[in-house]
Amino acid sequence: MTSAIVLGGSAGIGHAVVLKLLDRGHVVGVVARGKKRLEKMSAEFGDRVACQSADVADPQALRQAVGNLIRDLGAPAIWVNCAMATSFSPFSKVGPPEFQRIMDVTFMGQVNGTRLAIEHMASGRIICIGSGLSYRSVPNQAAYCAAKHAINGFSSSVRSELKRDDRDLDISLVQLPAVNTPQFDWALNRMAKKPQPAPPIFAPSVAAEGVMKAIDTGAREVFVGRSVLQLVFAQFILPAWMDKKMADSGVDAQKSDEPASRPDPVNLYDPVDYPARPEGSYSDDATDTGWIVDADYARLAVFGGGAILLFVLGLLIG
Repeated sequence: MTSAIVLGGSAGIGHAVVLKLLDRGHVVGVVARGKKRLEKMSAEFGDRVACQSADVADPQALRQAVGNLIRDLGAPAIWVNCAMATSFSPFSKVGPPEFQRIMDVTFMGQVNGTRLAIEHMASGRIICIGSGLSYRSVPNQAAYCAAKHAINGFSSSVRSELKRDDRDLDISLVQLPAVNTPQFDWALNRMAKKPQPAPPIFAPSVAAEGVMKAIDTGAREVFVGRSVLQLVFAQFILPAWMDKKMADSGVDAQKSDEPASRPDPVNLYDPVDYPARPEGSYSDDATDTGWIVDADYARLAVFGGGAILLFVLGLLIG
């Protein structure tokens, strides 16, 4: 029976990935901070999961947690880096400790996880969870967007090193759209309205299917949702126009109609009381279907198709 490890697996996308892996018959090691959620998962799934509480931003605590999981489950063939943190705040309101904390969880958490995966895995798949925002940033999430951009550069560098060393390990990036997860219920929020996923909103199960595609194919990068493709290629072709569009509507798209409650529960430094589930509060607005494509094929289709179209137009004009 193949084992897998998911960092940030007690809620949100990580939890949706855990459920998919369990459905496939894997045993899953879960690392997260929220002890109550981990206890609930242990009670629900029994010996199909092993849970350890640790902060992915703490490399020593994470190393100990992963060591305990590998002692119980053996070395994994699948590793998913999924922990994240954010703040819905203008950059001018985000002090250095807050910015650093978001980077430490969202970026360094994946660095710390990938280091341990490479140490313990002889072969298999390492999945890093990215975002369409790693190509086109939005206002009011500067630290989170910076972290997601950093994951792109980090993953590409390490992927080349593994190829050079002839390691039988694949690193895949799964770039996600706006997903209905608990982050919109527990993230630090300085907006007057409660934050929401910027529409279109996708169910966590769609994100988890993107992770499964990366696991099954070893694709270097997977785009999930048509909105991610639109962000990526619009930013490539019209970056100045995208700057203006985000200035005009990027903040409002992240605001719901519901006033922000004060004080909001905030999970930035400590876990909050929340059910062990993938979904947040926007299930009624989320779709459970979406495009899931190999990003390299998408690029070939867009840029190759454009070249063919220009060639045909040239023939017609000629």
